[in-house]
Amino acid sequence: MDKLFAMRTFVEICDRGSLTAAGEGLGKSQPTIVRILANLEASLGVRLLRRTTRRLALTEEGRGYLDQCRRILDDIANAERALTAGDATPRGQLRITAPVTFGQRHVAPITVEFLKAYPDVQIELLLLDRVVDLLEEGIDLALRIGPLADSSMIAKGVGSMRRLLVASPELLATTGVPDHPEALHNQPAVLFRGLGSQEIWHFYQNNKTVPIKVRGVYGSNQATPAVDACVAGIGFGMFLAYQVAQQVSSGELTILLEDFEAQPAPVSLVYSDARLMSPSLRVLIDFAQERLRTSLLEIA
Repeated sequence: MDKLFAMRTFVEICDRGSLTAAGEGLGKSQPTIVRILANLEASLGVRLLRRTTRRLALTEEGRGYLDQCRRILDDIANAERALTAGDATPRGQLRITAPVTFGQRHVAPITVEFLKAYPDVQIELLLLDRVVDLLEEGIDLALRIGPLADSSMIAKGVGSMRRLLVASPELLATTGVPDHPEALHNQPAVLFRGLGSQEIWHFYQNNKTVPIKVRGVYGSNQATPAVDACVAGIGFGMFLAYQVAQQVSSGELTILLEDFEAQPAPVSLVYSDARLMSPSLRVLIDFAQERLRTSLLEIA
């Protein structure tokens, strides 16, 4: 067994939130990822992950081993960079893109902190709720939430994001609390079209996806008005966890059907060609990784 690749596989599984997403990131099939994880656990003599029908969860041993794996892999990456980067100082312009709300709350503060540490760098941050062609639009780095369609890009996983069904207490007082996705068929729905067409919501039961057609009464291509409509009791809504974190925390929205949640969406930093990466971009990726992982853990 290639222990370093097994460690990298374990980190990818944890960062992306599922075996399938880890396989996509590493260019391996799901059975291969399962086998690598099983061999790694067997060689260590401990269970690293608990697997349920809904999600993966680190064991206590897995949490400690994950920290050690990150440290070892980072040390190797730093050693390789030291051989190629020389004394290059980060400077010049970087163009970065991220989804609007997530970018405002989590990416923008990181870029400001980075500029304070590296004043010779200039950053242009483009916040867009659409998938950007990095090469066509001259983007150096993108934060993507969801599966990556462009296999020519390089992706560095930084975590995963839950998709949550939510509703206001006011609405639930009228409709009752649904106990199964099928109960949503005839209920009003708020559609955030940034997650796709949204007329079909996907849940997860017995190791398979359960599609549910919903009745949209309000739709928006921006998350904020859609979330506001849910808070006002207009309908049930499906959002990424960061989009409703504040409203859930305040009690304005309630999370529903957690036992039927779809697989979490992978969150990745995406760039084009590592061989042509500027020192500034290399340093920024390293700088942003741990900070984004921390932010995502707080959201989860």
